[in-house]
Amino acid sequence: MKVIPEVTLKAVKASLATGQPSRAIAKDLGVSKSLVNKMRSSMPRDTPKPNASAANKLTAQDNEYAVSLMKRGHAKTAVEATRIVNQGLSKPVCAETVRRALKEVGNLVARKKKKKPALTLAHRRKRLRWAIEHRYWTVDDWKSVIWSDETKINRLCSDGLQYGWVERGSGLSDRIIQPTVKFGGDSIMVWGSMAWPGVGALVKIVGTMDSQQYVDILENALLPTIERVSSEPELPPRNHLIFQQDNDPKHTSKLAMRWFQDAGIKVLKWPAPSPDLNPIEHLWVHLKNLLGSQSEAPRGVLELWERVREAWKTITAETCQTLIESMPRRVEAVIKSRGGPTKY
Repeated sequence: MKVIPEVTLKAVKASLATGQPSRAIAKDLGVSKSLVNKMRSSMPRDTPKPNASAANKLTAQDNEYAVSLMKRGHAKTAVEATRIVNQGLSKPVCAETVRRALKEVGNLVARKKKKKPALTLAHRRKRLRWAIEHRYWTVDDWKSVIWSDETKINRLCSDGLQYGWVERGSGLSDRIIQPTVKFGGDSIMVWGSMAWPGVGALVKIVGTMDSQQYVDILENALLPTIERVSSEPELPPRNHLIFQQDNDPKHTSKLAMRWFQDAGIKVLKWPAPSPDLNPIEHLWVHLKNLLGSQSEAPRGVLELWERVREAWKTITAETCQTLIESMPRRVEAVIKSRGGPTKY
């Protein structure tokens, strides 16, 4: 192990006391940056912080170029921007220098990317048209809808976080959207529904669901939910209830459509892909948070299913009602974005 002379250690402390950056101190005194950082952690609390501008080796023009790369989407990360900027520099800079420029010059901040469906121009037009058609629906109107969806629940779940750089205080941007599609360890697929009185039936999907299994779910899970909802005195009768589903081919198959017609159930016309318009998507988040709050992971999918069923029973009517009450705001958000992604 290399022994650092006492005089060098004193010089490091003296430099730290003046607020010099660790990289500059390490280079000037011939020591490692990790040593400097370790010594910085032991310095008094009132020790000046490193002067970021002193360590910034980019010119004003370079700074603006880095910011422009990020805002125009030519670079998705600070590392990518650094690689591009360095192509025009005689002395390359590190990614941290570019990050500092993005924060100080561009007023940008790294935010976690949100997963949103990839929307084509046709999708945006259909979403906007649908939102305009339902713009004046009140909460009382939305009370007549029974919401449904499928979701995958992992026994051990971790979706890696991704970040994008945007202006501080800005709204949703394409730079912080991670496109997804509807469906992609151990996991189960479930179908569930909710309405104003609370959650409806929850069903575990066996294997890969086809149109026949979907019709079986409608027959054995949806019908009892409809009967329970229609029995509520403050809600519309059965023939005025509306069923919501997305445009998955199994949902819109001839077999399913014939079943709806025979059962006398009105189906809500739905723009695809629009999970941000379906409040049950946030119910799934609530359910998964309940499962994630448990101290130990389930030992297998059988135990996972039992936990899902028990957690589903604890979801209150108030939770469902709060989500349904957000529908007018969701519709307005789609109109404001001209059919594009929304914060929901």
